[in-house]
Amino acid sequence: MGVAGRRTGAVMGEILDDMDSRPGSITSLLRTVLGIYLRQLGGWIAVADLVSLMEALDVPAPRTRTALARVKKKSLVVPETRGKVAGYALVPDAAPMLARGDRRIYHPRNMGPESKWCAVSFSIPEENRHLRHQLRRRLHWIGCGTVSPALWICPAYLVDEVDEILQDLGVREHATVFITERPRVAGDLRDAVASWWDLDAIRAQHEEFLSDYSAEGLMADSAEVAPRDAFAIYIRSVDTWRIIPYIDPGLPDSLLPDDWPGDASNALVFRLRGRFSGLATEFVREVTGTAIDDPAGEASLALTVTD
Repeated sequence: MGVAGRRTGAVMGEILDDMDSRPGSITSLLRTVLGIYLRQLGGWIAVADLVSLMEALDVPAPRTRTALARVKKKSLVVPETRGKVAGYALVPDAAPMLARGDRRIYHPRNMGPESKWCAVSFSIPEENRHLRHQLRRRLHWIGCGTVSPALWICPAYLVDEVDEILQDLGVREHATVFITERPRVAGDLRDAVASWWDLDAIRAQHEEFLSDYSAEGLMADSAEVAPRDAFAIYIRSVDTWRIIPYIDPGLPDSLLPDDWPGDASNALVFRLRGRFSGLATEFVREVTGTAIDDPAGEASLALTVTD
């Protein structure tokens, strides 16, 4: 792997580590603000403007500056002064990763009855057991299930991400990736799926999101919402949601519990985005003085895609 490839892999690994930031934490909220708006602002934002945006989330300036130091260590942004104004610029290698995150977060996919599966088998030498740990951790974070410690499974539409992880960690030669039809198990595949994925944990994430953001008053089209308040609602909702499309791979309905909350959760994030993103962008324009388009404009909105 060349220098550029190693750098990209390092950036992806660092930013994946940042997914461990608890949704609702200051570091997580800051990362969400940067992930949504920094590209629309030309890849740079003044520290003072970023502090003002975070104040709309009830985060005081000193704590924002502390969180900025943490995010900087994750290789997402770097300090950059423009015209004697202190600010932060997006690390160039991070832009493709953020774009891919947009697709995952705003356009979640679901398997259909005939969709194919991806199986990942690996045998990593004992002297590289730290790579085994990293590989399992990263496969988990993109929504893979565990058939056995060295055999993982996911929808086939995640195969490119699986390959990318294997390449980034330098373990491609120790792994074999299969694209297959419906797995055949000794018993009911629905029971096997429930053992491969922690469905209770995934359900809890969906239900928490639904509980926090389904209030009728919040979603009423007739309710007056100031841009600053819309920004706070939108950022907090995306920050709560952003983990869900990673840990939930979009399994077929036939293999999930009958009362699975995934469709309701997906529909709600669509409605929240349509209701609040435009006003939130208006607030960002007011704070930064930059003419930006709504990054969540109607043309980019879509409900769950079935593969």
